[in-house]
Order: sequence, then C-alpha cells, then structure tokens
Amino acid sequence: MKLGAFSISLAVKDIKASRAFYEKLGFSDLGGVADQNWLIMTNGTTVIGLFQGMFDKNILTFNPGWGQDARPVDPFDDVRAIQADLDAKGIAFEARADPTGSGPAHFVIHDPDGNQILVDQHR
Repeated sequence: MKLGAFSISLAVKDIKASRAFYEKLGFSDLGGVADQNWLIMTNGTTVIGLFQGMFDKNILTFNPGWGQDARPVDPFDDVRAIQADLDAKGIAFEARADPTGSGPAHFVIHDPDGNQILVDQHR
C-alpha cells in the first residue's frame, strides 16, 4: 500500500508566529495562503502544514498520488483502494471516502493512541 507524501499538520495558535519560528529552523513556504490561516512549509523532504483555527489537534497526513516534492507520482494507490484494504483489516474509520467516487477524496482514522491520521488525495 502506497500512502503517498507524508506531512504533519499542526494546529497552531498564531500562523505568523509559527511561520517565523519554522523559518528559523530552515523551512520555507511551499504553498498555502497565510491570510486564510494555512501554510505548507518544507525543509528538504520534510513537509509541515500550519493551520490556525481549522482543527484542535495535530494530524498525521498522507497524500496518495503526491511525492514529498509536491509533484504527482504515478502509479499510485487510490484513496478508495487504501480505504478498502484497511477496512478489510478491521480498521475503524472516523470519516470515509465515497467508495464509488473518483478523483480527490479523503478518509480519517486514528491510531491506538488516538492520533488522527488523514489520508487526503488531491488528484
């Protein structure tokens, strides 16, 4: 199963302060809109998302169809195929992708410690 690019989505209190902090650690903007309270930042192959006021806890994020360089990867495992595989393995879902759909979709699961995992396909 290919989960795609990995990042951590951080629930931040002040996007400007967080951006300045991560810039000091060598991160630079990859995408997002600070005025809309979200940014994607990178340092080498490490990717973080900064999200102010969008969710309560940090989230582990996987993007099927994307590489760590934010470019499309082919072939890739569709989010619905990943969901079906995990479903067959008895994984519980908080939110599901429409199994009959195509293109962008996502699902949400939790690990045994309650950490939220978002599998979010953009293509």
